[in-house]
Amino acid sequence: MQTPTNTFKQALADKRAQIGLWMGLADHYATEICAGAGFDWLLIDGEHAPNDLRTILQQAQAIAAYPASHAIARIPMGHGHVGQALIKQYLDLGLQTLLVPMVDTAAQAAEIVRCARYPQDHGGGGIRGMAGARASRWGRYPAYAREANAQVCLLVQAETAESLANLDAIAATDGVDGVFIGPADLSASMGHVGNPGHPDVQAAIEDAIQRILKAGKAPGILTPDEVQARKYLEMGALFVAVGLDTNLLVRATTALAAKFKAGTQDLPASKTY
Repeated sequence: MQTPTNTFKQALADKRAQIGLWMGLADHYATEICAGAGFDWLLIDGEHAPNDLRTILQQAQAIAAYPASHAIARIPMGHGHVGQALIKQYLDLGLQTLLVPMVDTAAQAAEIVRCARYPQDHGGGGIRGMAGARASRWGRYPAYAREANAQVCLLVQAETAESLANLDAIAATDGVDGVFIGPADLSASMGHVGNPGHPDVQAAIEDAIQRILKAGKAPGILTPDEVQARKYLEMGALFVAVGLDTNLLVRATTALAAKFKAGTQDLPASKTY
């Protein structure tokens, strides 16, 4: 039985834009609801959400029931801290696509690739441990250890001024499939904290998307603003998260409460129903 094809990785290679949703609620019940919505990919956030290995696994299992949606997990690491053990564990859970934050140099990107690959590739340079061939989902696939490397999709985040200075080399790194621009951290790094819409930040993002495309890799980004999301897609971004589950819940509950509480203070105190 052949190891499952990474359909998300194939879509990026075919230059087909993939629309995603950011998952920060850290709950498999909420994730399953979102998995049925029809997004191409769902990002399970291990960096800024209260997730651990078991909650990551539960959410990936929930998404697996909906073949149209692809599970991606973001690892809690960055700024040169490679996190070899975490990369190995996330892949052993059954995930095929990882997003790694705060990658500032090509050397960091290359080390991440080594951690996600079994030794047979890159001149024997892969250092991923072999337990994945018998663990979790992958134990059902006899040739997984030989086929896994081709199906792993690695996305790295460029979200600092340093990463933009090194972007061409990062994007050119063999084994990196896509580069995700992090608008919030990038704006902070550029001196515009909390203002990713600043013209200088937006100009840097547009330039970054074009440089990533020139390197033959897939650019990605997140924005809950529909106009901005469509603009990034027009620029050539290939994996775009167009919302966050936490943000959707905040907006919807706030609007609902405001709708029904407006004017209730004017009701007579003795009024009963």
